[in-house]
Amino acid sequence: MTVCGRFVSSSKPDELARYFAAELEPGVELAANYNVAPTSEVYVVVEEDHHRVLEAFRWGLVPPWAEDLRVGARMINARLETVATRNAFRQAFRRRRCIVPADGFYEWTAVPGQTRKQPWYIHRPDGEPYAFAGLWERWRPAGTDGPWVLSCSVITGAANPLMARVHDRMPVVLPPDVWSAWLDPDLQDADAVASMLRPTPAELVAFHPVSLEVNTVRNRGAHLIDEVALGEGSPDLRTEAAGQDPTGRGPAT
Repeated sequence: MTVCGRFVSSSKPDELARYFAAELEPGVELAANYNVAPTSEVYVVVEEDHHRVLEAFRWGLVPPWAEDLRVGARMINARLETVATRNAFRQAFRRRRCIVPADGFYEWTAVPGQTRKQPWYIHRPDGEPYAFAGLWERWRPAGTDGPWVLSCSVITGAANPLMARVHDRMPVVLPPDVWSAWLDPDLQDADAVASMLRPTPAELVAFHPVSLEVNTVRNRGAHLIDEVALGEGSPDLRTEAAGQDPTGRGPAT
């Protein structure tokens, strides 16, 4: 089951560079996108030569052994439970970690008795960006010496009780006190790295229903995160008992 299959990247690159105390890679500027889909270019924070840098990578990690780029579309997320051992991610987990900034993300829940799913926008109540724990890789076709394709994946884990009303999993959010260690390529002890992947506090989560327009990847405007009234039959998960397991979890396809 996919989680965090769409997210929002609306902050300007210079703002993100300041927020993450990173240098802005020259020429890196992506258009604001309120409906980022797999294989899109996204901002990432990486460490290069002991300096944090804000760059743009392809979302969907392409392992070095991949035959072509299409593999990346299946690698947008890495599960916390297996990231240290799965072949596609284990080397990146030890040596190539990044932060993927996001202003928020979307999840979908089923509506009882209906085929449609209700999209929800999840964001920080304080308006600051999330710092998703990410991995990155470099790839190019075997036997060639062309430019490298730089790609990334977002690590996901169990949802906190508030988020669990919408979905049982969520991106792992890194607190500022581990950013330096997380990005440090010299830190290669898998246990030490895993210890930084902590449950996301509920106070960093707020959500509201949004329009079905977000189901179409061509729609990328700011209106997608506007709160809308729930349709008939849609339960208001903001008022559900904490920890209740909603039905029909999973993103729209």
